Amino acid sequence: MKIINRILIAPILVLQLSCSSSKVVSRSAVSASKSNKKIEVYTTAENTNLRLSLSNNLISKATNSTVSIVLDPEKTDQIFLGIGGAITDASAEVFAKLSPKKQQEFLTAYYDKNKGIGYTLARTNIHSCDFSSDSYTYITEGDKDLESFNIEHDKKYRIPLIKKAIETAGGKLTLFASPWSPPAFMKDNNDILHGGVLLPEFAQSWANYYVKFIQAYEKEGIPVWGLTIQNEPMAKQRWESCIYTPEVERDFLKNFLGPTLEKEGLASKNIIIWDHNRGDQLEKRANLVFSDPEVSKYAWGIGFHWYETWNGGTPKFESVGEVHKQFPNKNLLFTEGCIEKFDATKFQFWGNAERYGLNIINDLNNGTVGWTDWNILLDQNGGPNHVGNFCFAPIHADTTKDELIYTPMYYYIGHFSKFIRPNAKRIIETISDKTLISTSFKNSDNKIVTIVMNQSDKEVVYTLINQDTKTTITIPAHALQTIIN
Repeated sequence: MKIINRILIAPILVLQLSCSSSKVVSRSAVSASKSNKKIEVYTTAENTNLRLSLSNNLISKATNSTVSIVLDPEKTDQIFLGIGGAITDASAEVFAKLSPKKQQEFLTAYYDKNKGIGYTLARTNIHSCDFSSDSYTYITEGDKDLESFNIEHDKKYRIPLIKKAIETAGGKLTLFASPWSPPAFMKDNNDILHGGVLLPEFAQSWANYYVKFIQAYEKEGIPVWGLTIQNEPMAKQRWESCIYTPEVERDFLKNFLGPTLEKEGLASKNIIIWDHNRGDQLEKRANLVFSDPEVSKYAWGIGFHWYETWNGGTPKFESVGEVHKQFPNKNLLFTEGCIEKFDATKFQFWGNAERYGLNIINDLNNGTVGWTDWNILLDQNGGPNHVGNFCFAPIHADTTKDELIYTPMYYYIGHFSKFIRPNAKRIIETISDKTLISTSFKNSDNKIVTIVMNQSDKEVVYTLINQDTKTTITIPAHALQTIIN
Protein backbone atom coordinates (compact mmCIF):
# COMPACT_ATOMS: atom_id res chain seq x y z
CA MET A 1 0.00 0.00 0.00
CA LYS A 2 2.77 2.45 0.76
CA ILE A 3 4.27 2.06 -2.67
CA ILE A 4 0.91 2.38 -4.37
CA ASN A 5 0.01 5.51 -2.45
CA ARG A 6 3.32 7.18 -3.25
CA ILE A 7 2.98 6.43 -6.94
CA LEU A 8 -0.70 7.27 -6.90
CA ILE A 9 -0.31 10.95 -6.20
CA ALA A 10 2.71 11.52 -8.39
CA PRO A 11 0.96 12.69 -11.60
CA ILE A 12 -1.00 15.30 -9.70
CA LEU A 13 2.23 16.57 -8.19
CA VAL A 14 4.19 16.92 -11.43
CA LEU A 15 3.72 20.67 -11.58
CA GLN A 16 4.30 21.08 -7.85
CA LEU A 17 7.51 19.08 -8.07
CA SER A 18 8.60 21.25 -10.96
CA CYS A 19 8.00 24.45 -9.04
CA SER A 20 9.71 23.35 -5.85
CA SER A 21 12.65 21.86 -7.71
CA SER A 22 13.27 25.03 -9.71
CA LYS A 23 13.60 27.08 -6.52
CA VAL A 24 16.29 24.75 -5.24
CA VAL A 25 18.32 24.34 -8.41
CA SER A 26 18.04 27.67 -10.22
CA ARG A 27 21.61 28.65 -9.27
CA SER A 28 23.21 25.69 -11.01
CA ALA A 29 20.92 26.10 -14.02
CA VAL A 30 22.12 29.66 -14.64
CA SER A 31 25.78 28.65 -14.72
CA ALA A 32 25.27 25.52 -16.79
CA SER A 33 25.92 26.95 -20.22
CA LYS A 34 27.78 29.79 -21.88
CA SER A 35 24.63 30.82 -23.72
CA ASN A 36 21.55 32.51 -22.31
CA LYS A 37 19.26 29.69 -23.37
CA LYS A 38 17.11 28.27 -20.63
CA ILE A 39 17.61 24.56 -20.20
CA GLU A 40 15.08 22.34 -18.45
CA VAL A 41 15.82 18.79 -17.36
CA TYR A 42 13.09 16.35 -16.33
CA THR A 43 14.05 13.02 -14.77
CA THR A 44 12.49 9.71 -13.79
CA ALA A 45 14.87 7.38 -11.95
CA GLU A 46 14.72 4.10 -10.10
CA ASN A 47 15.23 4.14 -6.32
CA THR A 48 14.44 7.88 -6.15
CA ASN A 49 11.37 10.07 -5.85
CA LEU A 50 12.00 11.51 -9.31
CA ARG A 51 8.96 10.98 -11.54
CA LEU A 52 8.88 13.33 -14.51
CA SER A 53 10.38 15.83 -12.09
CA LEU A 54 12.09 19.08 -13.03
CA SER A 55 15.66 18.36 -11.96
CA ASN A 56 17.93 21.17 -13.08
CA ASN A 57 20.18 20.38 -10.14
CA LEU A 58 21.53 17.61 -12.39
CA ILE A 59 22.98 20.25 -14.72
CA SER A 60 26.65 20.60 -13.81
CA LYS A 61 29.64 22.91 -14.27
CA ALA A 62 31.81 19.84 -14.61
CA THR A 63 33.53 19.20 -17.92
CA ASN A 64 34.66 15.63 -17.31
CA SER A 65 31.73 13.98 -19.11
CA THR A 66 32.17 10.50 -20.49
CA VAL A 67 29.56 10.73 -23.26
CA SER A 68 28.69 13.46 -25.75
CA ILE A 69 25.43 13.87 -27.65
CA VAL A 70 25.76 16.21 -30.63
CA LEU A 71 22.62 17.63 -32.26
CA ASP A 72 22.39 18.88 -35.82
CA PRO A 73 19.16 20.93 -35.88
CA GLU A 74 19.60 21.66 -39.59
CA LYS A 75 19.22 17.97 -40.45
CA THR A 76 15.75 16.60 -39.81
CA ASP A 77 13.81 13.46 -40.63
CA GLN A 78 10.21 12.31 -40.03
CA ILE A 79 7.36 14.49 -38.78
CA PHE A 80 5.90 13.33 -35.48
CA LEU A 81 2.26 12.22 -35.35
CA GLY A 82 1.81 11.51 -31.63
CA ILE A 83 1.94 9.04 -28.78
CA GLY A 84 -0.95 7.34 -27.02
CA GLY A 85 -2.63 4.08 -26.13
CA ALA A 86 -5.57 1.85 -26.97
CA ILE A 87 -9.02 2.55 -25.59
CA THR A 88 -10.34 -1.01 -25.53
CA ASP A 89 -13.48 -2.53 -24.09
CA ALA A 90 -11.40 -3.69 -21.14
CA SER A 91 -10.09 -0.21 -20.43
CA ALA A 92 -13.56 1.30 -20.69
CA GLU A 93 -15.17 -1.33 -18.45
CA VAL A 94 -12.55 -0.81 -15.74
CA PHE A 95 -12.86 2.98 -16.05
CA ALA A 96 -16.61 2.73 -15.48
CA LYS A 97 -16.02 1.01 -12.11
CA LEU A 98 -14.03 3.96 -10.76
CA SER A 99 -15.53 6.79 -8.73
CA PRO A 100 -16.04 10.10 -10.58
CA LYS A 101 -13.05 11.56 -8.71
CA LYS A 102 -10.76 8.74 -9.79
CA GLN A 103 -12.11 8.85 -13.33
CA GLN A 104 -11.15 12.51 -13.59
CA GLU A 105 -7.72 11.82 -12.11
CA PHE A 106 -7.19 9.10 -14.70
CA LEU A 107 -8.27 11.28 -17.63
CA THR A 108 -6.06 14.12 -16.46
CA ALA A 109 -3.08 11.81 -15.98
CA TYR A 110 -3.16 10.64 -19.59
CA TYR A 111 -4.73 13.37 -21.69
CA ASP A 112 -4.07 16.74 -20.04
CA LYS A 113 -0.89 18.10 -21.63
CA ASN A 114 -0.15 20.37 -18.67
CA LYS A 115 -1.11 18.33 -15.62
CA GLY A 116 -0.67 14.91 -17.24
CA ILE A 117 1.39 13.37 -20.04
CA GLY A 118 -0.61 14.73 -22.97
CA TYR A 119 -1.58 11.70 -25.06
CA THR A 120 -2.55 12.71 -28.62
CA LEU A 121 -2.97 9.31 -30.28
CA ALA A 122 -5.46 6.49 -29.67
CA ARG A 123 -6.42 3.11 -31.07
CA THR A 124 -9.68 1.25 -30.61
CA ASN A 125 -11.07 -2.13 -31.62
CA ILE A 126 -13.75 -2.76 -34.28
CA HIS A 127 -16.16 -5.01 -32.34
CA SER A 128 -14.57 -7.47 -29.91
CA CYS A 129 -10.94 -8.38 -29.29
CA ASP A 130 -9.26 -10.43 -26.56
CA PHE A 131 -9.50 -7.42 -24.22
CA SER A 132 -13.28 -7.51 -24.26
CA SER A 133 -15.40 -9.32 -21.68
CA ASP A 134 -16.98 -11.42 -24.40
CA SER A 135 -17.04 -11.88 -28.17
CA TYR A 136 -19.52 -9.81 -30.17
CA THR A 137 -20.04 -8.10 -33.54
CA TYR A 138 -22.21 -5.19 -34.68
CA ILE A 139 -24.57 -7.31 -36.78
CA THR A 140 -26.85 -10.33 -36.56
CA GLU A 141 -24.90 -13.41 -37.58
CA GLY A 142 -25.41 -14.08 -41.30
CA ASP A 143 -26.43 -10.53 -42.19
CA LYS A 144 -24.15 -10.00 -45.20
CA ASP A 145 -26.03 -6.84 -46.20
CA LEU A 146 -25.31 -5.31 -42.76
CA GLU A 147 -28.94 -4.23 -42.33
CA SER A 148 -28.72 -4.93 -38.59
CA PHE A 149 -25.49 -2.96 -38.08
CA ASN A 150 -25.43 -0.96 -34.85
CA ILE A 151 -22.86 0.05 -32.21
CA GLU A 152 -25.18 -0.07 -29.19
CA HIS A 153 -22.65 -2.33 -27.42
CA ASP A 154 -19.99 0.39 -27.54
CA LYS A 155 -22.30 3.11 -26.27
CA LYS A 156 -22.33 1.64 -22.77
CA TYR A 157 -18.64 1.94 -21.91
CA ARG A 158 -16.22 2.55 -24.77
CA ILE A 159 -17.76 5.50 -26.58
CA PRO A 160 -18.28 7.54 -23.37
CA LEU A 161 -14.62 7.01 -22.43
CA ILE A 162 -13.37 7.99 -25.89
CA LYS A 163 -15.47 11.16 -25.76
CA LYS A 164 -14.07 12.08 -22.34
CA ALA A 165 -10.53 11.41 -23.53
CA ILE A 166 -11.04 13.69 -26.54
CA GLU A 167 -12.45 16.43 -24.31
CA THR A 168 -9.56 16.18 -21.84
CA ALA A 169 -7.05 16.24 -24.70
CA GLY A 170 -8.36 19.64 -25.75
CA GLY A 171 -10.94 18.50 -28.27
CA LYS A 172 -8.72 16.49 -30.58
CA LEU A 173 -7.41 12.94 -30.50
CA THR A 174 -5.95 11.11 -33.49
CA LEU A 175 -7.96 7.88 -33.39
CA PHE A 176 -7.46 4.80 -35.54
CA ALA A 177 -9.43 1.55 -35.41
CA SER A 178 -8.46 -2.11 -35.91
CA PRO A 179 -10.52 -5.26 -36.45
CA TRP A 180 -9.42 -8.54 -34.86
CA SER A 181 -11.71 -10.70 -37.02
CA PRO A 182 -14.64 -10.52 -39.41
CA PRO A 183 -17.90 -12.06 -38.16
CA ALA A 184 -17.82 -15.87 -38.02
CA PHE A 185 -20.02 -16.49 -41.08
CA MET A 186 -17.60 -14.49 -43.27
CA LYS A 187 -14.71 -16.87 -42.50
CA ASP A 188 -13.80 -20.33 -43.70
CA ASN A 189 -13.71 -21.74 -40.14
CA ASN A 190 -17.10 -20.20 -39.23
CA ASP A 191 -15.52 -18.93 -36.00
CA ILE A 192 -14.66 -15.40 -34.90
CA LEU A 193 -11.81 -16.97 -32.91
CA HIS A 194 -8.92 -19.28 -33.90
CA GLY A 195 -7.68 -17.66 -37.10
CA GLY A 196 -9.36 -18.75 -40.31
CA VAL A 197 -9.50 -16.62 -43.46
CA LEU A 198 -11.99 -14.21 -44.98
CA LEU A 199 -14.10 -15.97 -47.61
CA PRO A 200 -13.81 -14.21 -51.01
CA GLU A 201 -17.60 -13.94 -51.39
CA PHE A 202 -17.75 -11.73 -48.31
CA ALA A 203 -14.86 -9.39 -49.15
CA GLN A 204 -17.17 -6.57 -50.26
CA SER A 205 -19.46 -7.03 -47.29
CA TRP A 206 -16.47 -6.86 -44.95
CA ALA A 207 -15.18 -3.69 -46.66
CA ASN A 208 -18.63 -2.17 -46.17
CA TYR A 209 -18.37 -3.05 -42.47
CA TYR A 210 -15.41 -0.67 -42.02
CA VAL A 211 -17.46 2.09 -43.65
CA LYS A 212 -20.39 1.42 -41.34
CA PHE A 213 -18.09 1.57 -38.32
CA ILE A 214 -16.53 4.89 -39.33
CA GLN A 215 -19.91 6.43 -40.11
CA ALA A 216 -21.43 5.22 -36.85
CA TYR A 217 -18.58 6.53 -34.71
CA GLU A 218 -18.50 9.87 -36.48
CA LYS A 219 -22.26 10.18 -36.01
CA GLU A 220 -21.47 9.92 -32.29
CA GLY A 221 -19.06 12.85 -32.62
CA ILE A 222 -15.89 10.72 -32.65
CA PRO A 223 -13.67 11.46 -35.68
CA VAL A 224 -11.89 8.39 -37.05
CA TRP A 225 -8.49 9.38 -38.44
CA GLY A 226 -7.67 5.99 -39.91
CA LEU A 227 -7.71 2.23 -39.60
CA THR A 228 -5.59 -0.86 -39.92
CA ILE A 229 -6.77 -3.66 -42.19
CA GLN A 230 -6.31 -6.49 -39.68
CA ASN A 231 -4.72 -6.87 -36.27
CA GLU A 232 -1.84 -9.39 -36.46
CA PRO A 233 -2.78 -10.95 -39.82
CA MET A 234 -0.30 -13.83 -39.49
CA ALA A 235 -1.36 -15.03 -36.02
CA LYS A 236 -3.85 -17.81 -35.37
CA GLN A 237 -4.94 -17.01 -31.82
CA ARG A 238 -7.38 -18.56 -29.37
CA TRP A 239 -9.08 -15.16 -29.37
CA GLU A 240 -10.43 -13.07 -32.27
CA SER A 241 -8.05 -13.47 -35.22
CA CYS A 242 -7.95 -13.83 -39.00
CA ILE A 243 -5.13 -14.75 -41.37
CA TYR A 244 -4.18 -12.61 -44.37
CA THR A 245 -1.24 -13.60 -46.54
CA PRO A 246 0.68 -10.63 -47.98
CA GLU A 247 -1.03 -11.12 -51.34
CA VAL A 248 -4.52 -11.44 -49.86
CA GLU A 249 -4.09 -8.28 -47.78
CA ARG A 250 -2.80 -6.42 -50.83
CA ASP A 251 -5.71 -7.54 -52.99
CA PHE A 252 -8.31 -6.79 -50.33
CA LEU A 253 -6.97 -3.25 -50.04
CA LYS A 254 -6.65 -2.79 -53.79
CA ASN A 255 -9.96 -4.28 -54.90
CA PHE A 256 -12.29 -3.75 -51.96
CA LEU A 257 -11.33 -1.60 -48.96
CA GLY A 258 -9.57 1.24 -50.81
CA PRO A 259 -12.19 1.68 -53.54
CA THR A 260 -15.06 1.29 -51.07
CA LEU A 261 -13.79 4.04 -48.77
CA GLU A 262 -13.24 6.23 -51.83
CA LYS A 263 -16.75 5.56 -53.14
CA GLU A 264 -18.28 6.42 -49.76
CA GLY A 265 -16.46 9.75 -49.49
CA LEU A 266 -13.96 8.44 -46.96
CA ALA A 267 -10.82 8.55 -49.08
CA SER A 268 -9.19 10.85 -46.52
CA LYS A 269 -9.11 8.05 -43.95
CA ASN A 270 -5.59 6.76 -43.44
CA ILE A 271 -5.19 3.04 -44.14
CA ILE A 272 -2.40 1.14 -42.38
CA ILE A 273 -1.22 -2.26 -43.60
CA TRP A 274 0.36 -5.16 -41.66
CA ASP A 275 -0.27 -4.18 -38.00
CA HIS A 276 1.93 -7.04 -36.80
CA ASN A 277 5.54 -7.54 -35.72
CA ARG A 278 8.83 -6.05 -36.86
CA GLY A 279 11.13 -8.22 -38.95
CA ASP A 280 11.22 -9.77 -42.41
CA GLN A 281 7.43 -9.77 -42.78
CA LEU A 282 7.31 -6.03 -42.10
CA GLU A 283 9.69 -5.47 -45.00
CA LYS A 284 7.88 -7.97 -47.25
CA ARG A 285 4.48 -6.35 -46.73
CA ALA A 286 5.92 -2.90 -47.34
CA ASN A 287 7.64 -3.96 -50.56
CA LEU A 288 4.59 -5.77 -51.90
CA VAL A 289 2.15 -2.92 -51.30
CA PHE A 290 4.25 0.22 -51.60
CA SER A 291 5.94 -0.90 -54.83
CA ASP A 292 2.58 -1.28 -56.59
CA PRO A 293 1.16 2.15 -57.50
CA GLU A 294 -2.36 0.76 -57.92
CA VAL A 295 -2.53 -0.33 -54.29
CA SER A 296 0.05 2.00 -52.72
CA LYS A 297 -2.21 4.97 -53.42
CA TYR A 298 -4.60 3.65 -50.78
CA ALA A 299 -1.98 3.02 -48.08
CA TRP A 300 -0.90 5.81 -45.71
CA GLY A 301 1.72 3.58 -44.17
CA ILE A 302 2.53 0.40 -42.28
CA GLY A 303 1.96 -0.51 -38.64
CA PHE A 304 3.94 -2.82 -36.42
CA HIS A 305 4.11 -4.43 -32.95
CA TRP A 306 7.03 -5.46 -30.73
CA TYR A 307 6.21 -9.13 -30.06
CA GLU A 308 8.83 -10.51 -32.46
CA THR A 309 10.88 -11.20 -29.31
CA TRP A 310 8.40 -13.85 -28.08
CA ASN A 311 10.85 -16.68 -28.79
CA GLY A 312 13.79 -15.03 -27.05
CA GLY A 313 15.15 -13.04 -29.97
CA THR A 314 16.08 -9.37 -30.02
CA PRO A 315 13.95 -6.49 -31.34
CA LYS A 316 14.22 -6.11 -35.13
CA PHE A 317 14.61 -2.33 -35.18
CA GLU A 318 16.68 -2.57 -38.36
CA SER A 319 13.61 -3.72 -40.32
CA VAL A 320 11.85 -0.49 -39.39
CA GLY A 321 14.82 1.54 -40.59
CA GLU A 322 14.99 -0.42 -43.83
CA VAL A 323 11.35 0.29 -44.67
CA HIS A 324 11.88 3.98 -43.86
CA LYS A 325 14.91 4.04 -46.14
CA GLN A 326 13.20 2.27 -49.02
CA PHE A 327 9.90 4.17 -48.79
CA PRO A 328 10.58 7.57 -47.20
CA ASN A 329 7.23 8.93 -48.39
CA LYS A 330 5.29 6.27 -46.48
CA ASN A 331 4.69 6.32 -42.74
CA LEU A 332 5.72 3.87 -40.03
CA LEU A 333 3.47 3.64 -36.97
CA PHE A 334 3.95 1.53 -33.87
CA THR A 335 0.42 0.23 -33.34
CA GLU A 336 0.72 -2.04 -30.28
CA GLY A 337 2.99 -3.18 -27.48
CA CYS A 338 2.55 -4.26 -23.88
CA ILE A 339 4.25 -6.26 -21.16
CA GLU A 340 2.78 -9.74 -21.39
CA LYS A 341 2.20 -12.33 -18.65
CA PHE A 342 0.67 -10.24 -15.89
CA ASP A 343 2.17 -10.60 -12.41
CA ALA A 344 0.76 -8.38 -9.65
CA THR A 345 4.08 -8.46 -7.79
CA LYS A 346 5.70 -6.55 -10.67
CA PHE A 347 3.64 -3.37 -10.82
CA GLN A 348 6.79 -1.39 -9.98
CA PHE A 349 9.31 -3.56 -11.87
CA TRP A 350 11.68 -1.07 -13.49
CA GLY A 351 12.69 -3.37 -16.33
CA ASN A 352 9.22 -3.03 -17.81
CA ALA A 353 9.67 0.74 -18.13
CA GLU A 354 13.12 0.30 -19.66
CA ARG A 355 11.66 -1.98 -22.31
CA TYR A 356 9.40 0.92 -23.29
CA GLY A 357 12.25 3.42 -23.33
CA LEU A 358 14.46 1.15 -25.43
CA ASN A 359 11.72 0.47 -27.97
CA ILE A 360 10.39 4.00 -28.31
CA ILE A 361 13.84 5.56 -28.78
CA ASN A 362 14.94 2.98 -31.34
CA ASP A 363 11.66 3.07 -33.25
CA LEU A 364 11.75 6.86 -33.45
CA ASN A 365 15.38 6.83 -34.54
CA ASN A 366 14.43 4.44 -37.35
CA GLY A 367 11.76 6.72 -38.78
CA THR A 368 8.59 5.88 -36.84
CA VAL A 369 6.12 8.78 -36.78
CA GLY A 370 3.99 7.67 -33.82
CA TRP A 371 3.86 5.15 -31.00
CA THR A 372 0.73 3.48 -29.63
CA ASP A 373 0.73 1.53 -26.37
CA TRP A 374 -1.85 -1.23 -25.82
CA ASN A 375 -4.57 -0.88 -23.11
CA ILE A 376 -4.56 2.48 -21.33
CA LEU A 377 -6.11 0.90 -18.24
CA LEU A 378 -6.56 -2.61 -16.81
CA ASP A 379 -7.77 -3.89 -13.46
CA GLN A 380 -5.75 -5.35 -10.58
CA ASN A 381 -5.74 -8.72 -12.37
CA GLY A 382 -4.51 -7.48 -15.75
CA GLY A 383 -7.93 -7.72 -17.39
CA PRO A 384 -10.76 -8.14 -18.11
CA ASN A 385 -9.95 -10.54 -20.94
CA HIS A 386 -12.34 -13.22 -22.17
CA VAL A 387 -9.57 -15.77 -22.89
CA GLY A 388 -7.34 -15.18 -19.84
CA ASN A 389 -4.64 -13.36 -21.81
CA PHE A 390 -3.82 -10.98 -18.94
CA CYS A 391 -1.22 -8.24 -19.41
CA PHE A 392 0.20 -5.05 -17.93
CA ALA A 393 -0.87 -1.48 -18.62
CA PRO A 394 0.87 1.78 -17.63
CA ILE A 395 -1.96 2.40 -15.17
CA HIS A 396 -3.97 -0.24 -13.34
CA ALA A 397 -7.07 0.24 -11.21
CA ASP A 398 -7.70 -1.69 -8.04
CA THR A 399 -11.45 -1.65 -8.43
CA THR A 400 -12.00 -3.13 -4.96
CA LYS A 401 -10.33 -0.10 -3.35
CA ASP A 402 -11.04 2.60 -5.97
CA GLU A 403 -7.31 3.22 -6.38
CA LEU A 404 -5.09 3.87 -9.37
CA ILE A 405 -1.69 2.20 -9.60
CA TYR A 406 0.85 4.15 -11.66
CA THR A 407 3.63 1.93 -12.96
CA PRO A 408 7.10 3.18 -14.04
CA MET A 409 5.95 2.58 -17.63
CA TYR A 410 3.54 5.50 -17.31
CA TYR A 411 6.35 7.91 -16.49
CA TYR A 412 8.71 6.59 -19.17
CA ILE A 413 6.06 6.99 -21.88
CA GLY A 414 5.30 10.44 -20.47
CA HIS A 415 8.85 11.63 -21.13
CA PHE A 416 8.02 11.33 -24.83
CA SER A 417 4.30 12.13 -25.04
CA LYS A 418 4.39 15.18 -22.77
CA PHE A 419 7.29 16.94 -24.43
CA ILE A 420 7.41 15.82 -28.08
CA ARG A 421 4.30 17.30 -29.64
CA PRO A 422 2.53 16.53 -32.93
CA ASN A 423 4.24 18.02 -36.02
CA ALA A 424 7.66 18.02 -34.36
CA LYS A 425 10.54 17.03 -36.63
CA ARG A 426 13.17 14.53 -35.60
CA ILE A 427 16.67 16.01 -35.42
CA ILE A 428 19.66 13.98 -36.48
CA GLU A 429 22.08 13.44 -33.61
CA THR A 430 25.26 11.49 -32.91
CA ILE A 431 26.18 9.90 -29.62
CA SER A 432 29.76 9.02 -28.70
CA ASP A 433 29.15 5.99 -26.51
CA LYS A 434 26.59 3.16 -26.31
CA THR A 435 26.30 3.60 -22.55
CA LEU A 436 23.35 5.89 -23.26
CA ILE A 437 20.70 5.98 -25.98
CA SER A 438 18.95 9.12 -27.13
CA THR A 439 16.56 10.73 -29.60
CA SER A 440 15.84 14.41 -30.37
CA PHE A 441 13.00 16.42 -31.90
CA LYS A 442 12.28 20.07 -32.70
CA ASN A 443 8.74 21.13 -31.81
CA SER A 444 6.71 23.62 -33.83
CA ASP A 445 7.64 26.34 -31.32
CA ASN A 446 11.34 25.64 -32.15
CA LYS A 447 12.07 24.18 -28.74
CA ILE A 448 14.38 21.20 -28.99
CA VAL A 449 13.54 18.10 -26.97
CA THR A 450 16.21 15.47 -26.30
CA ILE A 451 15.40 12.25 -24.46
CA VAL A 452 18.25 10.26 -22.92
CA MET A 453 18.09 6.82 -21.30
CA ASN A 454 20.60 5.21 -18.96
CA GLN A 455 20.07 1.47 -18.42
CA SER A 456 23.30 1.00 -16.51
CA ASP A 457 23.79 0.56 -12.77
CA LYS A 458 25.85 3.76 -12.48
CA GLU A 459 25.13 7.43 -13.02
CA VAL A 460 26.61 8.88 -16.20
CA VAL A 461 27.85 12.40 -16.88
CA TYR A 462 27.26 13.48 -20.47
CA THR A 463 27.49 16.65 -22.54
CA LEU A 464 24.64 17.74 -24.77
CA ILE A 465 25.96 19.86 -27.64
CA ASN A 466 23.52 21.93 -29.68
CA GLN A 467 25.47 24.20 -32.07
CA ASP A 468 27.22 26.73 -29.81
CA THR A 469 25.56 25.46 -26.62
CA LYS A 470 27.18 22.84 -24.41
CA THR A 471 25.38 21.53 -21.35
CA THR A 472 26.83 18.93 -18.99
CA ILE A 473 24.23 16.80 -17.25
CA THR A 474 24.25 13.88 -14.84
CA ILE A 475 21.77 11.10 -15.44
CA PRO A 476 21.21 8.70 -12.51
CA ALA A 477 21.41 4.93 -12.86
CA HIS A 478 18.36 3.36 -14.52
CA ALA A 479 16.84 6.67 -15.48
CA LEU A 480 15.17 8.53 -18.33
CA GLN A 481 15.64 12.26 -18.90
CA THR A 482 14.01 14.85 -21.12
CA ILE A 483 16.06 17.97 -21.85
CA ILE A 484 14.34 21.01 -23.34
CA ASN A 485 16.32 23.90 -24.81
